[in-house]
Amino acid sequence: MKPWLTCRQAAGLMLLRQDLALNWVQRLRLRAHLAMCDACTRFSKQQDLIRGAMGPWRAYRDSERLDEGERSD
Repeated sequence: MKPWLTCRQAAGLMLLRQDLALNWVQRLRLRAHLAMCDACTRFSKQQDLIRGAMGPWRAYRDSERLDEGERSD
């Protein structure tokens, strides 16, 4: 295993961490990459912004699902 991540690998880990917890090696390698790569740091911040903006929609979508579940009972 190479110690440094490529930007493509770092982007993959950033996308993965939205849904799953990264192990400590993945987190360490990603942090090291982000410390050196401005482009990936910007990408990470953009992902955080988009995820935050989608929060209200996600809450609305989940409440719609709950309403549908109550109607089917």
